[in-house]
Amino acid sequence: MTKFTVKNMNRFLLFKIPSAYFSGVRVSKLTNNEVIATVKHKWVNQNPFKSIYWAVQGMASELTTGILVMKHIDNSGKKISMLVTHQTADFYKKATGRVYFSCKDGVEIKKAIEKTIQTGKGQTVTLTSEGFNSEGIKISSFTYLWSVKIK
Repeated sequence: MTKFTVKNMNRFLLFKIPSAYFSGVRVSKLTNNEVIATVKHKWVNQNPFKSIYWAVQGMASELTTGILVMKHIDNSGKKISMLVTHQTADFYKKATGRVYFSCKDGVEIKKAIEKTIQTGKGQTVTLTSEGFNSEGIKISSFTYLWSVKIK
């Protein structure tokens, strides 16, 4: 049984990123190419404008990219370090109700990891996680520049 399951990733949140767990962030889908995380608007994660605080959206979005990086590092069988070196975000609509963040950049991550293994040099990869409300309307978009380097 693989350690990269939805259940194990939610347990990982509880023990390694408790602020995300207690804010309501949960992984709902996990494949080699896509991770989806959800968060529901509630009192503990809201801002004064009665929507999900931007930092909670950031935790959910970064989680989708980070889990994909971790999964591909694990798949490589090599010791590889990972680090976010830059992040940007755009907000389009209030985040209320249940919000879904999705990163579908698994192929790009795999290429970057293969290249760092082949060359021994650090690589960067830009990953995007987009947030949608339950009506399918985009509420925010986060872009992360991840650095990967073989140890």
